[in-house]
Amino acid sequence: MVTLSSPNSAPSAAEVLHARYTGRLPASLEELAGPAHGVVELPLHVAWSGLRAYDLARPRLRMGLYRTVLAEGQHEDLVTLLNRDLLVAQWPVLRTLVSRHLRQVWEDSFPELAALGSAAA
Repeated sequence: MVTLSSPNSAPSAAEVLHARYTGRLPASLEELAGPAHGVVELPLHVAWSGLRAYDLARPRLRMGLYRTVLAEGQHEDLVTLLNRDLLVAQWPVLRTLVSRHLRQVWEDSFPELAALGSAAA
């Protein structure tokens, strides 16, 4: 839960991150219609340096893809690059690899992910 700053102060870094991640979310996990197989190439606005092509058959690469898209992707990137079933299957580990703010927004918005997180703890 993010504590809101007073009306006269600048928003905290946590508030800014919370708003950024919340504004990108799909309405439901079912909107995540990305590929479940093959190689995914990320657009430059998501992966501006380093690796851009990820083979979904390779677990470490798949985890890296999801971590990058969750952190850097816009709404359209999330729904076209992420697959609901892969996200749910990876969430218990993936949640430990993303920022606290990102994890909190996704688990607050999607109780199914929060349940997976508490089951893994």
